[in-house]
Amino acid sequence: MRKLFLLFSSALLAFSTANAQDHGLSQPYIPETDKAVLQKLDEWQDWKFGMIIHWGAYSQWGVVESWSICPEDEGWTQRAPYGIPYYDYLKKYEALSTTFNPTKFDPSKWAKAAKGAGMEYVVFTTKHHDGFCMWDTKQTDYSIAGPNSAFKNDPRKNVAKEVFTAFQKEGIHTGAYFSKPDWHNENYWWSYFPPKDRHVNYDVVKYKDRWNNFKEFTYKQIEELMTTMGKIEILWLDGGWVRARKQDNKKENDITAAEIDTRPSKQNEDIDMAGITKMARSHQPGLIVVDRAVHGPFENYRTPEQQIPDKPLSYPWETCMTMANSWSYVPDDKYKSVNKLIHNLVDIVAKGGNYLLNVGPGPDGQLHEEAYTTMTAIGDWMKTNGAAIYGTRSVAPYKDGKVCFTRKKDGKVYAIYLLDEGEQLPAQVVFSGMKPAKGAKVTVLGAKEKISWKATAAGTQLTIPAAVQQKGWKHAVAIQISAVE
Repeated sequence: MRKLFLLFSSALLAFSTANAQDHGLSQPYIPETDKAVLQKLDEWQDWKFGMIIHWGAYSQWGVVESWSICPEDEGWTQRAPYGIPYYDYLKKYEALSTTFNPTKFDPSKWAKAAKGAGMEYVVFTTKHHDGFCMWDTKQTDYSIAGPNSAFKNDPRKNVAKEVFTAFQKEGIHTGAYFSKPDWHNENYWWSYFPPKDRHVNYDVVKYKDRWNNFKEFTYKQIEELMTTMGKIEILWLDGGWVRARKQDNKKENDITAAEIDTRPSKQNEDIDMAGITKMARSHQPGLIVVDRAVHGPFENYRTPEQQIPDKPLSYPWETCMTMANSWSYVPDDKYKSVNKLIHNLVDIVAKGGNYLLNVGPGPDGQLHEEAYTTMTAIGDWMKTNGAAIYGTRSVAPYKDGKVCFTRKKDGKVYAIYLLDEGEQLPAQVVFSGMKPAKGAKVTVLGAKEKISWKATAAGTQLTIPAAVQQKGWKHAVAIQISAVE
C-alpha cells in the first residue's frame, strides 16, 4: 500500500500547489476590530517563523492525510491496492486508529528543535478532515485516547496537550489546527447516504436537526481545545468549504479558494463562526482566528499554501509550506535544501509575511533525522541574522535582484544578500531603490567591520572588506543600515 502511495507524491505536490495558487489573496480583507486581537496580530507579525505539524493515524501507511477517503479526490490520492471497493478501503483506513501506537513520541525533542531553529510559534493538527482526534476529547471515541486506541493506556495519550505543553515550556507560542469538516462524524457524512465529495452529504435544510447536532459537536470540540490546552493564541481552522452561504444569490466570490477546482456546494454549511469565535475568545482573550479561505471577519490573516506571493500584501498573511514534499509522513520524503528554505524565509519576510514550515512525524512519534539537521542549520543562520527577520516589516522596494529588504520599527533597514550554494559574498553589493542616510552606519551582522558605500548610476554600492567576504557565510548575509533616506 505504501509503495503505491509514494508513486503519487509528485501528483500530490502538484495538486496542493495548483489548489493554492489564489487562496483568495485578491479578495477584500475585513480588518479585525477587537483591540486585544489587533495587539496579538501585531505581536504575531513580529514572530515571523513557525512550525506546523501534520500527524495522525494515517502516518502508519505513509500516505497523504485524510484525502484518500474523499471520493472526489480519488486519482491524485488513489486508494491502494488499486480497485479496492470504497467501503472496504474506508474500513481499513479507519481501523488505523486501533493500531496507532507512537511509543517514541517525545514532543519535548520537537520543541527544543523548533526553538533551536528560531521558530517562534507552532500550529498542531488536533484533528484533520478524517475526524481522528489527537487529544482526549469527550465528544467522540475516534481519537488517540479513545477506548479502541492502542495508545489509550499511555500517560501521554492526550497528545495535543503534551505537544502544547512542551512547546509552551520552550517559550514558543501555540496554535491549534482544527478541521471544520469531519468525515467520520455521522452528522457530517451520514452513513445513510454515500459521500460524493468533501461536503456534507445530506440536505441540511431537510435534516436540520442533524446539522444542528454537527454544529453543537464542533462547538464543544473547539471549547475543549480552548479550555484544556493552556494558552492557545491561534485557532487555525481548515476546510473552508464549511461556511455560510447565501442560497438565493450565490456569486463566484462566495466560493472558497479550496473549491475552485471542484464542484461548489449549494448548501449553507453554516457552523456559526460568530458564536464559536465569541466562545473561544471568552476563554482565550485576544485569540487570532484563522478561518482559512473564508473571506470575512473571522479570517484574521490569510494563508497562501505552498506558495509565496509575488509582492507584499496589504494585510497580515502567512505562507504555510512543507519542509519536505508531503504534509504528512512519507518514509523517504525529500527535504528542501537549507539554502532554499532560508531564501524562502527571507523572501516571505521581505514581503511582510510569516513562514509556517511543516513537518510530519512518523508512526512511532519521531521526525525524520533530516528534519532535525535542517532545523539545526536554519538555527545556526538565525543566530547571526535573526535581527533582520524578527520584528520587521516590509519596506519598498522589498527586493532588488539578489537583495531583499526588511525594516525595523526603529528605522533600521536590512539589506539581505541571497547567496547561491557555495557563493562567496562579493566585494561589491549593489542595489537600487534604497539609499543610506547621510552618516548612517552600515555593518554586516556577525562582523564588526564598517562597510563603506557610495551612490552610483546603478544605485547604492556597498564595498565589502576582504576580511568580511572570507568569513564563510552561508545561505544569505544580512547588512544592517542604521538609517535610510
